[in-house]
Amino acid sequence: MSSSRTSIKRVVAASMIGTTVEWYDFFLYGSAAALVFNSQFFPESDPLVGTMLAFATLAVGFVARPLGGLVFGHYGDKIGRKKLLVVSLLMMGGATFAMGLLPTYATIGVAAPLLLVLLRLIQGFAVGGEWGGAVLIVSEHGDDRRRGFWASWPQAGVPAGNLLATAVLAVLAVVQSDETFNAWGWRIPFLLSGLLVLIGMWIRLAVEESPVFVEAVKKAGDKPAAEKAPIVTVLKHSWREVLIAMGARFAENVSYYVITAFVLVYLTTHLELPKSLGLNAVLVGSAIHFVTIPMWGWLSDVIGRRIVYLFGTASMLVWSFVFFPMLDGATSLTTIVAVSVGLFLHGAMYGPQAAFFSELFGTKVRYSGSSIGYQLASIAAGGVAPLIATALLDSYGTSMPISIYVAATCVVTFVAVYFAKETRGSSLADAERQPSVAA
Repeated sequence: MSSSRTSIKRVVAASMIGTTVEWYDFFLYGSAAALVFNSQFFPESDPLVGTMLAFATLAVGFVARPLGGLVFGHYGDKIGRKKLLVVSLLMMGGATFAMGLLPTYATIGVAAPLLLVLLRLIQGFAVGGEWGGAVLIVSEHGDDRRRGFWASWPQAGVPAGNLLATAVLAVLAVVQSDETFNAWGWRIPFLLSGLLVLIGMWIRLAVEESPVFVEAVKKAGDKPAAEKAPIVTVLKHSWREVLIAMGARFAENVSYYVITAFVLVYLTTHLELPKSLGLNAVLVGSAIHFVTIPMWGWLSDVIGRRIVYLFGTASMLVWSFVFFPMLDGATSLTTIVAVSVGLFLHGAMYGPQAAFFSELFGTKVRYSGSSIGYQLASIAAGGVAPLIATALLDSYGTSMPISIYVAATCVVTFVAVYFAKETRGSSLADAERQPSVAA
């Protein structure tokens, strides 16, 4: 028991630290898109239009994520989880480091945003494979009884990465003037990614391969792990599970990017407040998010994945109409509370998600199925959420349409999770496919 507990803790630590590094890179781009990319890569546009163009490059990365999930999922189901986690980290970190060296529009003209889009595509492709591998290697190491808790820790790597990225930007905002930050200071956190990747690689290489995957390979003997490409099997036999994962992801993904990325645009452009106000609020909110995600994962082990997820979805629907009026209060306190409560409620969806999605699929297609369901939703959800929110604000000049937009996504997620079957306590080594829809 002691050896087993030590093993899962080691795997959790390695997976979470690697995930933190990758999501530092990812969220750094989102913050930079909100604060500086409009002027550095789209300087001839109106401020809000330039911001929408910058967010469009953010959305491009989401388009690449399902492809990354498909490719990484295919090979992750064929040759193992660990190797693919190493590759995704190298790709993500390399693209982010290169962004720190990228010439701006003033230097090379239209080639600058084109190169930015290319690097963003590489980022998105890598993240598309990262999530599935990180949560599965933990889920498949842990026991059935506490899977929600252990698998929630890689999820906590998301706010940890956002916390780190926002903290670096917040420090730079304090020690640098806006002119210095816009001229070259924004490059520092991107270049810092190179060091973080080295640390993440050192830790991630120490992870042992998933015992569930190893056992599946042994049982298959000389036969391949799957007779067909895993994605073919997923789409033929597990398409209901993919749709459930996509629907469950919708409100979680949209609300997160509205709360953490679009909030910077709303505060600086619409309310004309200093960017430090938004960065500090996201900083505090991310710290709360980090602490509470494992709590929600633990609670899903006690009372079930669905009830925790449904609570988070319904609460987010209500909070979407409270969030912006609190921001309009234009004080540090109301802004911090608005972001922090929003991320606290978001955790009720995100905490159980890793275990919930892992339990929907069998071992032979688990990496492919969970990755595709997770990443396909990202295109129509988080990938365009800041862009849609900015366009609604530009068109109507008020936050109400944005609140309605977030609430509509909550309805989609509530329906998907409501009709799913409870998966708490199911074995990942059982059948090749878990039943997903309640009878």
